[in-house]
Amino acid sequence: MSALPDARRRTRVRTARTRLRPSILPILQTAAAAVIAWYLAVLLLPTDRPTFASIAAVICLGATFGRRPQRALELIGGVLLGIVVADLLLLVIDTGPLQLGLLVVLAMTAAVLIRGGDLFVNEAAISAILLVSLAPSDGSFSADRILEGVIGGGVALAVASLLFPPHPVALVGSAAQHLVGRLAGTLDATARALEAGDPVLGEQALAAARALDEDVVALRGALDVARETARMTPPRRAQRALLARYDAVLPQLDFAVRNTRVLTRHSSRYARNRLPAPEGLPEALRELVGAVWALGAQYEQPDRVTDLRRRAVGGAMLATEIFEREPDLALTEIVGQVRSVAVDLVRAADALAAPGAHAEADEDGLAARPTEELLVPQLG
Repeated sequence: MSALPDARRRTRVRTARTRLRPSILPILQTAAAAVIAWYLAVLLLPTDRPTFASIAAVICLGATFGRRPQRALELIGGVLLGIVVADLLLLVIDTGPLQLGLLVVLAMTAAVLIRGGDLFVNEAAISAILLVSLAPSDGSFSADRILEGVIGGGVALAVASLLFPPHPVALVGSAAQHLVGRLAGTLDATARALEAGDPVLGEQALAAARALDEDVVALRGALDVARETARMTPPRRAQRALLARYDAVLPQLDFAVRNTRVLTRHSSRYARNRLPAPEGLPEALRELVGAVWALGAQYEQPDRVTDLRRRAVGGAMLATEIFEREPDLALTEIVGQVRSVAVDLVRAADALAAPGAHAEADEDGLAARPTEELLVPQLG
């Protein structure tokens, strides 16, 4: 009987670790910023309790990665505006609930009038509330609180760039591998649906294909954060060249996802007939699966030679041979999308392997050429 509670306890501990692991470094970073801001304010200002310095540092960092410099600057502006408005008005009005409401209205109004964003407006109100709550009993104006906000925000920016900054390449690589895995799984599920003539499997594959857009958005967000981190963090600047290659791959991956969704939709419609697909068609899709996994391997080592091109073009060739044997309208739709996904994957691999190759391709007009024309020399 005691084994069951022990198992549950171990499961809870593993769950807690899983939840905490991605946030532990940001939490430590935020705590460090709060402490550094406190001691720096004590060193620079005539105060022994620089509460606003630590508050500003914590607000500007938060407990997650992402767009920190812009976010921090906006939050610093909101904090300082709220402090200024509250500090000045406390000279002429007393403290209390009604006065607190008035200060919030005025601070947020001022933030809106100067066209601040949502973070700016909210932090202006929060800073006004904190200042009223922590204001000295004599209600005197003190520029030190404004300076504390500046110190806290400055420390936040410095800590974000120097202490526990996220690894840009690892950040993008993780998001890319997740997308690659989901894309390969979707193509494999589509192949199984066609092979079995199973409409249920076809609908499941279609649902998976539609969900891929979320992974593309996640990869795009990871790239944004990675580029910003590499630009703002001196130890990470050497990775900007590799991030540029990852950036060039994203449009082709996006195209591959879109064409996979169309491919899966046509395949799902074909599977509703409950007839197995012609021999070779599931194998064509499995060749694309292999090409997708090869792209994942190339993400880990961009200069690595893989069999992506062979697998992608092989899948396109198999699909074309089936169409030549059985020129059915439904098969035509599927074959066209198999070829389109193959080209998207080849373009993605080329952009990842050769810096600047995507720009040369655009100059040659390859981006505007149809799928069939791009595959002709490769098939030959």
